[in-house]
Amino acid sequence: MFTGLSAFPLTPFAADKPDEAAFLRLLQRLTEAKVDSLGVLGSTGSYAYLTRAQRRRITELAVAHSEAIPVMVSIGAVSTTEVLQLAEDAQQAGAAALLLPPLGYQALREDEVFTLYQTVTRHVSVPICVYDNPGTTHFAFSDALLGRIAALPGIASIKIPGVPADLQAARERIAQLRSLLPETVSIGVSGDAFAATGLLAGCDGWYSVCGGLFPRIAQAITSAAKADDDQRVSALDAQLQPLWALFRQHGGSLRVMAAAAAIAGLTAPDCLPRPLLPLSATDAQQVADVLAALTLA
Repeated sequence: MFTGLSAFPLTPFAADKPDEAAFLRLLQRLTEAKVDSLGVLGSTGSYAYLTRAQRRRITELAVAHSEAIPVMVSIGAVSTTEVLQLAEDAQQAGAAALLLPPLGYQALREDEVFTLYQTVTRHVSVPICVYDNPGTTHFAFSDALLGRIAALPGIASIKIPGVPADLQAARERIAQLRSLLPETVSIGVSGDAFAATGLLAGCDGWYSVCGGLFPRIAQAITSAAKADDDQRVSALDAQLQPLWALFRQHGGSLRVMAAAAAIAGLTAPDCLPRPLLPLSATDAQQVADVLAALTLA
């Protein structure tokens, strides 16, 4: 399940709680597109804003409505005790894999992060994907640390935050990572603007925010990469450049994708958990214009 397209949907909110009906509408788009796996409660899924009970409920819904597509669930939390509780909840709910980011209020040291992964791998029975996302966790993995963690039993994939924009440099980066990882550990690119380059450079899969709302075009990019159709990958990526530009303009993908989901009629106009606020009417119109031009909505 750690290759191909892993689609990461929003966890929409309404009346200050998860909007289960809207979540299931998003999930249906992904199952109909037959994505390779579902990445639930990632950063786009706003895991950090949900209670333990809410996270378990969303996991249960995802597993129950996944149409046999494997579900990976984020278990990120500040304390190891809470991480282990969330891991147990996810496993009991039927998650096929766990996504673990190293969260810290105090700045984490490398040995502390290694110990976190070591502890969790000793307590769980499903594979773990290492979530390297310094933009949200404020922790940057060194290559040496990734190599140490990847050698732990149960580590199945590394979700990297991106690759160099230059294709040759990206290939060299992926080759460097592969030299440190066991053959059993896959590399998945995230940061959607880097996805095409990452796939062309040899990443095994795409952990995709775009795929969580627009799975068909994300699936097309992933399939073209698997078929070594570099021209089609590049052409589809070029088509999506206006969307990637919106992500950069608004400091990330979450608010843009929330606006896009609302424009598509899948969620309430304001579907973000507080204190997050939706885009302004002017910015939301810009998103609508881009979606209309790309025929994505």
